[in-house]
Amino acid sequence: MNIEKIRAQFPILNRKVNNKNLVYLDNAATSQKPLSVINAITNCYTKYYAAIHRGIHALSEESTAAYENVRSKIQQFINAKNAEEVIFVRGTTEAINLVASSFGKLKIKAGDEIVISAMEHHSNIIPWQILCEEKAAILKVIPISDEGEIDLDAYKKLFTEKTKLIAITHVSNVLGTINPLEQMTKIAHAQNIPVLVDGAQSIPHLTVNVQKLDCDFFVFSGHKIYAPTGIGILYGKKKWLEQMPPYQTGGGMINKVTFEKTEFAELPRKFEAGTPDVADAIALGAAIDYIEEIGMPNIIEHENKLLNYATEKLQQIPSLRIIGTAKEKVSVISFVLEDIHPHDVGTILDADGIAVRAGHHCAMPLMERLKLPATTRASFGIYNTFAEIDLLVEGIAKVRKIFA
Repeated sequence: MNIEKIRAQFPILNRKVNNKNLVYLDNAATSQKPLSVINAITNCYTKYYAAIHRGIHALSEESTAAYENVRSKIQQFINAKNAEEVIFVRGTTEAINLVASSFGKLKIKAGDEIVISAMEHHSNIIPWQILCEEKAAILKVIPISDEGEIDLDAYKKLFTEKTKLIAITHVSNVLGTINPLEQMTKIAHAQNIPVLVDGAQSIPHLTVNVQKLDCDFFVFSGHKIYAPTGIGILYGKKKWLEQMPPYQTGGGMINKVTFEKTEFAELPRKFEAGTPDVADAIALGAAIDYIEEIGMPNIIEHENKLLNYATEKLQQIPSLRIIGTAKEKVSVISFVLEDIHPHDVGTILDADGIAVRAGHHCAMPLMERLKLPATTRASFGIYNTFAEIDLLVEGIAKVRKIFA
């Protein structure tokens, strides 16, 4: 990979923060956008934008073709069996809420059980909590080790005849842990239990093959993979999506409406009510093109080198402890500095133009499990460099000197 060539494609990396060159290490929260993605939005709005699917004029037909082309592109990107299994949503959060609402209405009743893990993001906790409250169902939690790995023996013991769904993150946004999803899905399916995978943190860093994972649902957000905010994907196996009732109703998701009865559209439009976010969907396609141009194997190799380099450097810092030491990780490192609050760490690093995340990372139950109020998190993407990690290490040394 030619990192300088890649960095040149991201205009924001040229700016200065507090008179220092920006060092952006907050990719687990959101990624920056390449020119090809920015231009895709501009081209849509300046050349062919229109409401899609229902128009018979040229602009509508061009917009519709571009929009549906992205659906096919995503099908190939995640290796879905059918394009109609790809549903456009606003992001991971909406996708999980869609499944919780629709699958929950269809399959969950009093006394049933839903299983999540101790490392979940709030977006993969709260929808299931609300569903369990509404249905008088039970939420069970898979424990994790001190290293941040799923306890597979405990996972197997959680299943009963009342277990109706597993909802699990592919990669922890705090720990960087890659969960053994193929194994976990196989265990669940042996008892006919469907599996939802939160892929928000895996989609930028791993090759995702939903047929190989054999998950029943896979969800992710565009803004994590160099696409705009406000666009994301729900993949669902056709057998489930055909059974599930619509999540939202309105224009675009119908075949026929009378005052007596409404006939809903076939997949995927049944779950895409209202005027969709055409431009950002098209820009998501541009982001996928960009990733595939670089090559996911090249991205994985580069990010693993960054992870290993950063881990080695940070481990040499006195009083710094890395949180999450799973054997299988992506390029996310959370850490704590003894007696220094992560918010102070983040503030001092920002003064040197270094953007990291400090807080509970929308994973408060995980923080409780770790007995920590918060961590500082550095997360790397395709445009990050070893020199930036060196600047992070220098910044942390400055933090320690200030608080010495």
